[in-house]
Amino acid sequence: TRGIDSMPKRIALICFLSLVMLMSILGNLLVMVAVCKDRQLRKIKTNYFIVSLAFADLLVSVLVMPFGAIELVHQHWIYGETFCLVRTSLDVLLTTASILHLCCIALDRYYAICCQPLVYQNKMTPMRVALMIGGCWVIPTFISFLPIMQGWNSIGIDHLIEQRRHSEGSNSTSCVFMVNKPYALTCSVVAFYIPLVLMVLAYQRIYITARAHALQISMLQRAGGAAASTDSADHQRNHRMRTETKAAKTLCIIMGCFCLCWAPFFVTNVVDPFIDYTVPDKLWVACLWLGYINSMLNPILYAFLNKSFRRAFLIILCCGRKRYRRSSILGSGAPCTATQINGSTHVLK
Repeated sequence: TRGIDSMPKRIALICFLSLVMLMSILGNLLVMVAVCKDRQLRKIKTNYFIVSLAFADLLVSVLVMPFGAIELVHQHWIYGETFCLVRTSLDVLLTTASILHLCCIALDRYYAICCQPLVYQNKMTPMRVALMIGGCWVIPTFISFLPIMQGWNSIGIDHLIEQRRHSEGSNSTSCVFMVNKPYALTCSVVAFYIPLVLMVLAYQRIYITARAHALQISMLQRAGGAAASTDSADHQRNHRMRTETKAAKTLCIIMGCFCLCWAPFFVTNVVDPFIDYTVPDKLWVACLWLGYINSMLNPILYAFLNKSFRRAFLIILCCGRKRYRRSSILGSGAPCTATQINGSTHVLK
């Protein structure tokens, strides 16, 4: 973090960090309020994952980012060693919880889009949704508070941590978080690489299914779908397929942003212990804040791209104007078809 000494650089840094935190707080709050106030959004099971994700990202922006920003601007830690451990544990806990929520959303979308409606309803019961959300919060505790407060991450490298903590003089300390090889591998595999593999497999299958549906639409149109378009069931099926095709394109954006934000940090986290901790501090800070930015992007990717969420946001921001209170298209149609649309495409429309 050295080199941020000139006033213009410091002001620019403060403005950038403040913007990231403010947008993250407002975006995630808006998602949570929208689901609480909109009865239609509360009916969609996936939205409970999105609310829990928004809560995790909100805590990241309130409990983790501000202290990291203060240390970055002041270039030293001013809150003591104990609170450094607490803040670090919260960092690992909340960012891992956020990533696991993204993984659960991917698995939920896989069951909804790639399986039949009845299979999805049987798989995603309220109890299973609650257990998955609970796991997103419980699992990270085993790689955050438990090992960090016990000092398992620093076994064998205590002298290096002490040297780096006082590297700028006895009166200037830092909140140093260094990890040994076992902890680096375990933490990275649980918090990133396993969720990444599951997300890639799920989204790849979703994309293939959506492409197959798009091909079916093309074949129906070439076959002269004038008569088919008059049939209500075929019309609703074509609408669903088109929506899933659009959803597949959205998935590419979601995976791209997720990898762009978190891959640099977790690659660096694994590599650094094996190259004698020679990764520059500035690179560490850049990778870490790039991961934090994912908490700002999640409301945009998982909610702002959703038509129903956008309508709910407009109602909230425009103080409930009647022009935005339109009934959802999911309320019409045959029960089976409506269930299929509701279960498979609503979140990513």
